[in-house]
Amino acid sequence: MLTPPDDQNERPGGLNPAALSVTDTARLLTRVGGQPITEATVQLDIDAGAPTNGDGTINLVHYAAWLVKEMAERGGSRGD
Repeated sequence: MLTPPDDQNERPGGLNPAALSVTDTARLLTRVGGQPITEATVQLDIDAGAPTNGDGTINLVHYAAWLVKEMAERGGSRGD
């Protein structure tokens, strides 16, 4: 039986969606979202209260849930 790798760089595809850097989060969201998301935008979200892991990485599911909540509170606009 294979043991899953501990290092995110050893995972197939090289990314762990439960522990992404700000850079990787911005790149991934840009790639799948169809509009540019910068590292600065992700950092502004973190500064505004977006959840991060204890080591400063981002859990993509938790971040997405936070974004949905924020958009709902603002009436659907990110305010960018």
